[in-house]
Amino acid sequence: MDFNTAAEKAKAFTKSPTNDEFLEFYGLYKQATVGDNTTPEPGALDVKAKAKWNAWTKNKGMSQDAAKAAYVATYEKYAPKYA
Repeated sequence: MDFNTAAEKAKAFTKSPTNDEFLEFYGLYKQATVGDNTTPEPGALDVKAKAKWNAWTKNKGMSQDAAKAAYVATYEKYAPKYA
């Protein structure tokens, strides 16, 4: 399965992943599509934005191709639970 297919199928999950699982997907998706996070860190009061920023930054240094492969593997791990 390729990255684009996995991303589309993940958006179509019939159940919502947990917050931690969502952040795992989010961080890998951003790394795969944009690369390293160079945006300023959000303030501590914006908890949701900060969690998303941290999830993306956690993958810093990973190549976009490696992030795509990791995203597909993550999709395959969670698909039986949420598809």
